[in-house]
Formats: sequence, C-alpha cells, structure tokens
Amino acid sequence: KLANSINTEITANTAKVTNATHTGDVTGATALTIATDAVDIAMLSATGTADGTTFLRGDNAWASAAAGLNSVQVFTSGGTWTRPASITKVIVHVVGAGGAGGGGRSGYNYTGTGGGASGLAIKFLDVSSISTSTITIAAAITGAAIDASGADGGDSSWADGTNTIAGNGGDGGNYGGESYSEPGGTASGGDINSTGGSGMAGPAPNTDAHGGGPGGICCHGFGGSGGAMVRGNWDNDAKGYGHGGGGGAKNCTGGASAPGIIVVWEYK
Repeated sequence: KLANSINTEITANTAKVTNATHTGDVTGATALTIATDAVDIAMLSATGTADGTTFLRGDNAWASAAAGLNSVQVFTSGGTWTRPASITKVIVHVVGAGGAGGGGRSGYNYTGTGGGASGLAIKFLDVSSISTSTITIAAAITGAAIDASGADGGDSSWADGTNTIAGNGGDGGNYGGESYSEPGGTASGGDINSTGGSGMAGPAPNTDAHGGGPGGICCHGFGGSGGAMVRGNWDNDAKGYGHGGGGGAKNCTGGASAPGIIVVWEYK
C-alpha cells in the first residue's frame, strides 16, 4: 500500500507538467507559441551562404537572388550542351544547313536554281531536371558542279532525352534548265517551327550575263546571291547560317550553302 502523502506528491507533479508556463522565445502553458522574430538565420539548418544576395529555396538551400538572362552558348559544331550551375531555363534556337546551289548548264544560257534555306525551331525549356543535351550541327554543302544539281542541306538538332528540337536542311538547287524553285527545310519540336525560304530559279535564257537563281533565306544572316557572270561566279556562296547557295550562271558552278547553328540562351 502507498501512503496518501505519496499520492499527493504524484498529483502535484502531474499538474506541473500539464500546466507549466514557458517564457522566452516559446511562451504559453497548454498551448505554446513561438514569439515573433524569434527564429533567426543562425537557427536554420539550410545549406549554402546566407547574405544580402541570396534567398532560401524550398529545398532548404540558400541560392543567388539574381535572375534573368545569365549566359549564352553558341554551337557551330556538334558536341554536348552542359547545364551551368544555377541555370533553370533556356531558349534554344536550332538551324540546319541550306541546300547547295545548282550548277549552270554548259553550252546553253541556262542558269542553276538556288538551294532552299533551312527550317528554324525555337523552344523554351525548363532544364531544372536536364543536365546535358546532345548537339548535332549540319555542315555547309559545297555548290554543285556544272550540269549537276546541288545536294540537300543536313539537319541540326538538340536532343536531351525528353525533347528533340530539329531544324531540317533545305533542298539542293537544280542544274540549269530545270527551272523551278526548291523548297526550304521544315522544323519540329519547337514552340515556333519556321520553314526556310525557297531557292529561286534563274531567269529565262537570254544573254550570257544572266546570273543563277538566289538561294533561300533563313532568319540567321544573309542568303547567297545567284551567279552573275559566264566566266566565274560572283559571290553566290551563302552567308551567315542556314541559307541556300545561289545557283550557278551558264558554265558556272553553284554556290555553297551556309552551315547550321544552335544558340542556347540560358536563364537563372
């Protein structure tokens, strides 16, 4: 048997635990309240450095408060895009190669057709969970020989395992006498998918001075002009990126096309 005095002490101790009053940063009795401004930075377990340029993210890490455009990567040859630290979003521009200009025809006043321009794809991406992407860049195409059609341009692409964004090459120009335009390349996977401009046919045969048809235009630079002289070509190679080569004049080769390019605008 327990003495009554022991029971009395047990009851008193229980009351102390139940109705205890707390003071300081935490106050109250049965319901406790954290005082306003009581939790300061020193009490947080967040990673990183807390200062006037950082903020606390939802994953309990201090991060830079800077936002907006941070950097740009330009690819003129194939490789791998690697996401820089703190980059969360990108805008990707993908351009393929233009088609080569068709050659002029020997012995006749027939000029070659210009090559079509590449398609252009533009895509906004959240890359928070994307660390790398495979970059493919289409090379420029040499202009066609006399009495030969130009080769089609190659495709450029961004492929990150989830998204594939492609700018497809333009069609190569026809040789002299095959007088019709050549279509530009298409694009896919972008928020904007723009078809490249067509390469144009040369003028109807008349005099030896006729130049070939102009190359198609893409949005990144200047397209190639058509050949202008019987003896030699006058600047009918495409300029910039994604444009079609100009067609060759009589007895002249077609112009080279412009290569592809991928531009990645990187944002925090």
